[in-house]
Amino acid sequence: MEVRDARTSDADGIATAARESLRASYGHVLDDETVDEVVGEWYDEERVAELLDEETTFWQVAEDDDEVVGFVQGALLDADPPVGEIHWLHVAPDAREQGLARQLLGAAQETFEKRGAGVLQGDVLSANEEGWSFYEADGFERIDEREVTIAEETYEEYVYQRAIGDVADETVVEAIESSEGELFVNFSEGERGSKAPFYAAYRTENLEEKYGWYCSNCESVATAMDSMGHIECNDCGNRRKATRWDASYL
Repeated sequence: MEVRDARTSDADGIATAARESLRASYGHVLDDETVDEVVGEWYDEERVAELLDEETTFWQVAEDDDEVVGFVQGALLDADPPVGEIHWLHVAPDAREQGLARQLLGAAQETFEKRGAGVLQGDVLSANEEGWSFYEADGFERIDEREVTIAEETYEEYVYQRAIGDVADETVVEAIESSEGELFVNFSEGERGSKAPFYAAYRTENLEEKYGWYCSNCESVATAMDSMGHIECNDCGNRRKATRWDASYL
């Protein structure tokens, strides 16, 4: 088994591994048509090439006898501290129970640490108990629960984080003035944008009442995430960079 950097020529193998993994992990909640639609959208050769060309992207595949049997994909988010986001971690069913998921997770952590990340983050639908149990067994803490929409159906998603590297695990919050009065921006909680990152904005300093999202490109706070995970700044057009419908793996 070899774990290496992904190449554009891996697109077909990546799509096959993702399809098999999704069906195994989510067959009880997603039909084959939905899975095929998701895989077809994200893993055609042109899309893979586009993602691999991004400077912040991390993508490695596990190969066995020239066949892709798993992969981990993510990107570095410019937060404080920087966050290594795991967008997808898939292992084909026939390659499971061999510790490959942990090997891929370790590869992601090592790479993100070298790039200066202080936090590792992964998201998984609550319907995938095996998936979120994997995160919890590896020391991740569930920090948020939210809704995502897949094929017009709403599902609950869990967000997990774990501190890594030598960067202090400290929440960075700054007060700003807006048309809504004083808001508090959590620069440790962010999402990638097409122009610059978005950071969560709260009405209270203890971060208990979320207002929306602060656009670091134009310093606007008139933004919100909809049920499908979309964020768009009304002032400058900055958009959350779509990476998945959300994460699934194992």
